[in-house]
Parts: sequence; C-alpha cells; structure tokens
Amino acid sequence: MAYEIRRLSLAEMDAVAVVHRTAFDERLPWLSGLHTPDEDRGYFRGPVFETCEVWGAVEDDRLAGFIAFREGWIDQLYILPGDQGRGVGRTLLGVAKAGNGALNLWAFQRNAGARAFYEANGFAAAEFTDGSGNEEGEPDVRYVWRAG
Repeated sequence: MAYEIRRLSLAEMDAVAVVHRTAFDERLPWLSGLHTPDEDRGYFRGPVFETCEVWGAVEDDRLAGFIAFREGWIDQLYILPGDQGRGVGRTLLGVAKAGNGALNLWAFQRNAGARAFYEANGFAAAEFTDGSGNEEGEPDVRYVWRAG
C-alpha cells in the first residue's frame, strides 16, 4: 500500500470534509444534500476535530480516507470510492483498535457495504434502531468490537 497513515491537523479538515461528502453521497445517495459544504467543513473543524483523533491515509498529497475516533467509539470512517477495496479502511481501523480494548460504531442498516466491511473486520451487531435517534431518521445498527 502506498498510503502514508498519519494523524491529521486542523488545517486538513477541509479535505476531510470533502472525502466525507464524496464517499457519503456515493454510498448513501438517498441521504445526499443533507448538509452544505460549509456545514460539513464547520462540523469537521469543530466538533469532530475537538473531540476525536482524526487519522488519514494520504497518497501523493491526496487524502484517500480518514477515521475519527475517541475512547471506545469510532465516529467517522470514510474512504473515497476509488480507494475502497485497497486496504485503506482496514488499516485505519487498525489505528483505532490499537488504542482501544473495545470500540462501538453506528452504521445505517441500508448501508450493506459498510456493514459487510465491519463484520469482516471483527465487529458484531449489538443494537438495531428505527432511526429516531439520529438526524437522518435512518434506521441504524450499533456495532461492537472487542480486543482478543
């Protein structure tokens, strides 16, 4: 893999927002347009950067994907569609797993690709919801991974 895996800086949060929006809209088109690009940038520069470690996979100065995590939780994991299937997500998951004995994350129930990816990487479904607790109103599933 030709990616450099490193912790990202505040100055890189605009690129993180672009990766998020591109991957989100590609895989979840029924939810596209929920936020403006300015709102995305504000979200990643504010709450995400302030509360999470944000790590990225960079290839030739291009951000291919990122993970945002905090103790016990993965809040975001997005890989550009053209970089999926190249080990980027698995490598970024490894960064979060290395610092945690257990991790939780949420995925939309209809996002079959993400669900299959998490299950193939040791996560198990622990809770299903009707979506009333998330801003998208989309049924989701909480996954759990435990070390060992």
